[in-house]
Amino acid sequence: MKMAVISFSLTGAAAAERLIKRLRENRKEETLEVETAVKSRYCTEGLKEPLDVWTRRQFEKADLLIFVGACGIAVRSIAPYVKNKKTDPAVLVIDECGKFVISLLSGHLGGANEYAKEAARALGAVPVVTTATDLHGVFAVDTFAKKNGCSIHNMTAAKEVSAALLAGEDVGLYSDFPIQGGLPLGLKLCDSQGRDGKGEVISPGICISLEKEKHPFSHTVNLIPRIVTAGVGCRRECPYEKIRQVLFRALQEARVCEEALEKIASITLKEKEPGILALAGELSVPFAVYSAGELMEAEGNFQPSSFVREVTGVDNVCERSAVTGSGGGTLIQEKLKADGATAALAVRDWSVRFE
Repeated sequence: MKMAVISFSLTGAAAAERLIKRLRENRKEETLEVETAVKSRYCTEGLKEPLDVWTRRQFEKADLLIFVGACGIAVRSIAPYVKNKKTDPAVLVIDECGKFVISLLSGHLGGANEYAKEAARALGAVPVVTTATDLHGVFAVDTFAKKNGCSIHNMTAAKEVSAALLAGEDVGLYSDFPIQGGLPLGLKLCDSQGRDGKGEVISPGICISLEKEKHPFSHTVNLIPRIVTAGVGCRRECPYEKIRQVLFRALQEARVCEEALEKIASITLKEKEPGILALAGELSVPFAVYSAGELMEAEGNFQPSSFVREVTGVDNVCERSAVTGSGGGTLIQEKLKADGATAALAVRDWSVRFE
């Protein structure tokens, strides 16, 4: 996790140092990248750039931004860079004495509410969380999405879901995946037409699927789990456009939206293939490679190619890469081939579980 902390006094700097030390102790197995700054004339090694420049830079790269000082300073600093819930980092404000930790921005999707509680425990402070669903103990769809690695499509509907639950109304739930355990209070399991067990039409509702165009309810918030691996193969120095084209055709035929992609996978021979690397960068997903031996261990019925085996040592690169990359998951799109590039899709085992 990337964290940036700025303080505005020597007292605040001491509180920041204490917080960072305790967070590192509590997150022993997790890498915590921290950048600190002090904007104070009493600090000999103070901030070397304007505050707005520092803030803009942190907004572009940090997961968590902490201001140790007054709320007003934080609000004025971040105001020009606030965009939307999906991209804004979590922002906390801590008073310089370390008595209160305020979740200021991105409480759910950014995780600021949980970060505030964690920081408060580390400092022996009081966490200040103001989001209504947390205050009333109501299911928060955006918190669930973050914890379960789902992207959200239709934030307007997400707000309607929260408003309905806070008003004590029922909210529908449709899932293409198995549901483990019970449902949170207020959610009612529905069919693909948005009807509950009694045949009543429910709306708004939540749809958990790999298809973001599936709308069981008149007002549907779509949650797309990132659980699909795209296996890719190509000839040497195959143009990026050709690889992209065959991958997106595979997604279209399998009715899988690109937000469901968890990674791109291939054989180690393609580790530095420019077109695949460019595509992974565009989609903001990791590119994983596996040896021929690892790929041959994948179980399933794959489309063999004697030519591919002769060149790579594997009878099928894309399908085996997809299954291997998904941890032995299910092949949902067999090999597609076009212009020297191949693509296949596999989904790892996944189920819906509400804590």
